[in-house]
Amino acid sequence: MIQLKVRKIGNSLGVVLPKEVVQALQTGEGATLHLTEAPEGGFHLTPYDPDFERKMEQVEDIAARYRDTLRALAK
Repeated sequence: MIQLKVRKIGNSLGVVLPKEVVQALQTGEGATLHLTEAPEGGFHLTPYDPDFERKMEQVEDIAARYRDTLRALAK
């Protein structure tokens, strides 16, 4: 378990991520991270946008249903 300390940064509060956490998240300075509420309580911090993932699933469903139409339009 990694403990993070909440610190005052300017007029806001923030946490500093240790190097090993930054590497595990494959992120860096200026990157966007997403904090989502977990169903069992608590939160998940991830570099992946869950809304984007849902949208891509919809695109894949549409592409599968209209595969022939899309193929004809691509000609």
